[in-house]
Amino acid sequence: MVNESDMECVPAKLTKRIIDEMEELIKQGWYANKSELIRDAIRELIKKQKVAQLESAIKSDIQWGLYGK
Repeated sequence: MVNESDMECVPAKLTKRIIDEMEELIKQGWYANKSELIRDAIRELIKKQKVAQLESAIKSDIQWGLYGK
């Protein structure tokens, strides 16, 4: 579990539409609050980016192995 002292506040400006959509997800019970939703969204984005980078590196390795380029 993360301590409050391990957290850092990061200000961000979001459009009204995004806020409305966030509030709808919270209302539906998917998240307890906006902070939880934002943390989860950022974790998912980071995970997807890492997978994309790994896939790119693997494709480059295969290309080099097949064609020496």
